[in-house]
Amino acid sequence: MDIQALFESFRQKKIIVLGDVMLDSYILGNVSRISPEAPVPIVSLRATDERLGGAANVALNLASLGASPVICSLIGDDFEGKRLAGLFAENNMASEGLVKSEGRKTTVKTRIIGNNQQLLRIDSEQTDDISKADEDRLFAKIEALIGSGIDALVFEDYNKGVLTESLITRVIALCREKGVATTVDPKKKNFFAYQGVTLFKPNLKELKEGLDLGFSISDTLAFDAAVESLRTKLKHEITFITLSEHGVFIKNESEKHHIPAHVRNIADVSGAGDTVISVATLCLCAGLPIEQIAAVSNLAGGLVCEKAGVVSIDKEELMEEMKQFIGWNY
Repeated sequence: MDIQALFESFRQKKIIVLGDVMLDSYILGNVSRISPEAPVPIVSLRATDERLGGAANVALNLASLGASPVICSLIGDDFEGKRLAGLFAENNMASEGLVKSEGRKTTVKTRIIGNNQQLLRIDSEQTDDISKADEDRLFAKIEALIGSGIDALVFEDYNKGVLTESLITRVIALCREKGVATTVDPKKKNFFAYQGVTLFKPNLKELKEGLDLGFSISDTLAFDAAVESLRTKLKHEITFITLSEHGVFIKNESEKHHIPAHVRNIADVSGAGDTVISVATLCLCAGLPIEQIAAVSNLAGGLVCEKAGVVSIDKEELMEEMKQFIGWNY
């Protein structure tokens, strides 16, 4: 499959993104002096910005590659929730899977940036599991969407309470029944709830925490043993582990590959995992071999690390790098 055909196939994919959405708020300014009231910098306000964050950033990445994402999540019936819903509309993104909850607070992460450096982050959030009533309302939305035709479902877990163990189990069972691929960007809390998914993508830290193991990435025997332990416990099809500056690792029942990282001028690693799971999901839906899934996702994750802040992948940049580093031609 050539590049044009691959990206054209992305345009035909409809993907549910299920997980914790949040409002990323930025306060941007300049710092030239320290406060006389306390040993802290004074930020001279220059601008403010609000962006879609968390699972919503996965949806943005999917949209930037031409796919049709549908966000499924829970937000509060508050000002921040209304602003979040407004941002979905402004970005022309489907949000019929959003559920408003009167008893829930919308997650907001506020970053204070001075002289292009993050000085402080303020989190306003509620992280306990969503109620059974809210879970049932969210599951009904997912069930209806899957019934209308979906190519894959991404679980994007930020440990903010939307992905309860019960909801995860119910959705996986439904996807199996309907033949929908499932991919996961996990966190520690429900690490082993994702039984039998299609692709499971922890980073190295999450792998160690999930298995309660400590080992060096240079210890290949220990790493391979950890991967086998994960596969035994989860019984999933494809294991895909991001290794930061060491690249990525991918394995299924019959083959495994380590793709080294490319040399980058790293500006910010925020959101790289969102990009990787988005690209991996689309490549999986396109039927690429696992080595190519890993190679393309590795390039995409590296590209967004060269930009400051949480950004989605640029399709044209990714296509150019695929030609340069993987040898794909138009």
